[in-house]
Parts: sequence; structure tokens; C-alpha cells
Amino acid sequence: MMTATNVQSLTRITEETVRIRRQLHQHPELSSQEFETSALVAKVLREAGLDVQEQIGGTTGVVGLLHGSRPGRVFALRADMDALPLEEKSGLPFASLHSGVMHACGHDMHTAILLGTALALSEQKSSIQGSIKFIFQPAEETGKGARQLIDAGVLHNPQVDAIAALHCWPDLPAGTIGVKSGTLLAASDGFSVRLHGKGGHAAYPHKSVDAVVIAAAVIQALQTIVSRNISPLDPVVISVTQLNSQPTAGNVIPAYVDLGGSVRSHDPATRASLPSAIERIVSGVASSLGGSAEFTYRHGVPSLHNDPEVTELIARAAAQVIGPEQVVRLAQPSMGGEDFARYLDHVPGAMFRLGTANDNEASRLPLHSQRLIFDEHAIETGISILTEIALQFLTGGSAHHDSIRTNEPSTAAD
Repeated sequence: MMTATNVQSLTRITEETVRIRRQLHQHPELSSQEFETSALVAKVLREAGLDVQEQIGGTTGVVGLLHGSRPGRVFALRADMDALPLEEKSGLPFASLHSGVMHACGHDMHTAILLGTALALSEQKSSIQGSIKFIFQPAEETGKGARQLIDAGVLHNPQVDAIAALHCWPDLPAGTIGVKSGTLLAASDGFSVRLHGKGGHAAYPHKSVDAVVIAAAVIQALQTIVSRNISPLDPVVISVTQLNSQPTAGNVIPAYVDLGGSVRSHDPATRASLPSAIERIVSGVASSLGGSAEFTYRHGVPSLHNDPEVTELIARAAAQVIGPEQVVRLAQPSMGGEDFARYLDHVPGAMFRLGTANDNEASRLPLHSQRLIFDEHAIETGISILTEIALQFLTGGSAHHDSIRTNEPSTAAD
């Protein structure tokens, strides 16, 4: 526990973590290309005396394992490492040096904070009963990284009993966190459609089957699924985000139109019903207007459901570190998605929100904004809380105790 007796140590570790974070921010790497990032992570972990595994499952994943002085349970902490294909416009003195790539979701903060936590806990190794596994995951933004690491056995050898993670959140001020038991984030799926018509001259539409008109009708009709087929108390979002046709000449009615989109949902049963509902609308509308449709549905990450007891462990630990008034109970889940959900299909765990906002308007912009900044005061908060969570779990702070591990296979739909 980061008590008053080691405040000086926490200050030193935080200063080093801020330096690491700025280095990561200047050198962002896209999903599955986190080569420099993973090399830096492995170097810091080794220098802290942890056992390190690299290139897990053929990916850029890194795991550091800290063994305490006595055997016991195993607690895992996870951070994601990848950046986004965005041109940074934050104006920060340590802005991205890689054109068209930016840490706009805070993964540089996540990685640095977890490294800082590893440094803090490594200095308390002699008093730790059990082990702590630090998981640095690639490819969260593409939804592939968690599954790759899980398939490679990251939750085994030694078997993980519970897991936790944080995510930067610009809707909360730095120095606070947000916790919520149960559903925190949505399942994130996608679909693509090719609508076939009959191409022709724009001057003679009656001799064609206009795929653009079909696309317009399909887009409108898809919204009736949410408004008329789903309970208003069951959150679902269907967004068409892509629309393209070929050829692009203004006097040509195209033979086909491609459209695609995103589907978000919380309830697994509702999620299972959506592919057939969307395909029914797409095919029916296209056929009624004289065309046809090719439909593809892609299952992404499942909805993220926080374990109630791990959530309460996080809340208790945070209250001791930052004060109970700084722990915000979140009333509503989000429609965003996160592949941390996949770990929770296998072991109990929870994700919490780390506040990163301040008086600067840019710190309160939505995630994935090109001008978004994160208040670095949140780094010390994150390190302190993750450290305390791990220590409390290993000393029996969770009501799960020895029964927290589950070896049951996942039945959640992916």
C-alpha cells in the first residue's frame, strides 16, 4: 500500500512514469505494430526484476510476472498499447512524431501507468503473498489483441484468479475514478452490404434499378429495428457509417452500392437477434425495389460486464488511496466497446474509469479526438489505485477469496 511512509517512492516512480508516457505518446504505433512500445515495456519490466515474456502468441504482447516472497493467489492487471490512425492536433510539446498516428484513446497512459504500478509493486516484493501478472496487450482498437493473448494462454501458467484494468475517461476530473458493477460497455459488431441494382444513364432512371435509392431506403428502414423491434429499455445502436458507389461519374446510375456500419448492444440475447433482423430489412427492402443484397455480419467484442465483488474491491481500494468522495458511482453504462471484455469471459474482473479532465477544454473532448489531451496528474492516481487493488486482493481483500477463480469455459457469444 502506498502509505505516507513511501510517498517519496511514489513521487519518484510517478516522475519516471510521466517520462515514459511522453516517450510513448511521441512514438505511437498502430494495432499489431507495437514493436518499439513492446520493446520498451519489456526493458522496463526486466530492469524492475520481473520475469518477462515477449511476442506472446506471435503478437507484440508482453507479460511481466512478479512473484512475491510467499506463494498465494495470482492477480492480473492489463493495459492496451496501440494507437489510432489519426493526425494529432493537440499542440503538446511531446505530440506524435509519426504522421497520421496518435494516442487519442489514452493507451499510452494505460501502458505507462501499468509500468509505474509494476515498479511500485516490485519495491514491495518482500511483503507480497502471491503473484501479480502484468499484461500489456496489442491491438485493442481492432478488437483482436485480447483474444490472441487469451488463446496463447496468458491467463494460465500461473492461472489468473482475477483481473482488473483502467481506462482514461475525459468525462471525469483527474484525481477521481468511476466504478460500476455489471454492464459497463457494449458489444461492438459490424456489418457490410452490397446492394445490387441495374446501372444506367442518369437521364433515363426508368431503364435502371437505382442502387442509390435502394441504399437510401435501407438506411432509413434499419432504424425501425431500434425504434420498433427492440424494447426502449434495452440499449441498441445501429449506425451506417460507410456509403460508396462505383462508378463516381455524376451522370451514371451505379450498378451497386456498398454500405457498412456498427452495431452496439448490451444484452447478449438481444445481440444474438440483431444479425437476422438487419439482414431481413436489407434483403426485403432491396427486393421490394427490384434489387438484391449481399449481407455480411461481423461479431466483434462482447459486452463488458464487471464482476460485482471485484468492482467493490476496486471501490474500497480507491477510497483508501484517494478518499471515498473521489470515487464516483457511474449510473449508466456506455455504448462504447472494449476487448477487455474477453478476459471477463474466463476470470472474474472489472474495469474502472480513470478521470483525466481538468479546466482545459481539450481535456474534456471525447475519446478519439485529434485535439484531446489527458491530465497527467491522473498517472499518480492510477498507479496508487492499481497498486492498492493488487495488494488488497492478494491479502484477501476480495470476498471471493480462494473461490474467485473459475475454470468454466466461456459461453458468451463473440
